[in-house]
Amino acid sequence: MSEHTDGREPRLRPGGAPVGRAAFLGTVAVGLSSLVWGKAAWDRVSGVVSPVAGTLLPVLPTSGWRIYSIADTMPRFDPTTWRLRVDGLVAEPLELDYRKLRALPRVEQVSTFHCVTGWTVQNVHWAGVRIADVIEPAEPRSGARALRFVSAEHPYDDYLTLEQTTLPDVMLAYEMDGKPLSRGHGAPLRLIIPDMYGYKNVKWLERIELVRVDGSGYWENLGYDRDAWVGHSNGYST
Repeated sequence: MSEHTDGREPRLRPGGAPVGRAAFLGTVAVGLSSLVWGKAAWDRVSGVVSPVAGTLLPVLPTSGWRIYSIADTMPRFDPTTWRLRVDGLVAEPLELDYRKLRALPRVEQVSTFHCVTGWTVQNVHWAGVRIADVIEPAEPRSGARALRFVSAEHPYDDYLTLEQTTLPDVMLAYEMDGKPLSRGHGAPLRLIIPDMYGYKNVKWLERIELVRVDGSGYWENLGYDRDAWVGHSNGYST
C-alpha cells in the first residue's frame, strides 16, 4: 500500500484512473474477510463499500499494481519547477532540482513490493539515489534521529528512523523498470523500503525534514503500525 485519503470520502476514478485506497480496502474486505485492517481505517471506509463495489474491478491494472490516491487529483510533475527540499535539524537547508537529483550517485536494485492489503509485485527494478547522498550536503545536526518524508499529495507523510534509512535496500527512486516514474507511481521521486509495507513508501516526495524522533504518518494516525515490517505488522497499532 504505497498509496495514499484525506478527510474527504474517496472517489472512484473513471477511465482506468486510480481509486482512493480507503474505498479499495472497503471493497475487497467484503470478499477477503481473512485480511486484517487497522481498526481506525476500517471505521472510515466501512460506509463506502456499496457505491464502488460494482465498478471497482475494471479499473485495476493488470500488471499486479493497485494504484491508490488520497486526493481528488494526483500531483503533477514539472521538471522545470520541481524541487526537493531538505530541512529541519540541518545546518544548511537545501533544495535539489531534478537535474541535480539525477546527478547524484545512481544506484539500482531489484526488490519485491508488498502491500499490507495482501498483494505483492515481485522483481521490481528501481533506480535512484541513497538517502545519505541527499541529506548529507545539508549537514544533519547531532540531534537528528529520524526523517519525515512529505508528499506533494497533501496531507500524506510518513517517518523512518535514521537507522532505518541506512538499510542497504532503502532508496529514493526516480525510475521503475527502466523508465522514469509514472505519475501514478509517484513521479518524480518516491521512497522505497522493501522490508516495510507500501504505505511507508511515500510517493511524490517534495520534502525531507530531519527531526529528533520519528512520528506517526498518515496511515499510522488511522491505526496502522508505525514500523510496518513485512510479515510482522498486521495493520494494528501496538
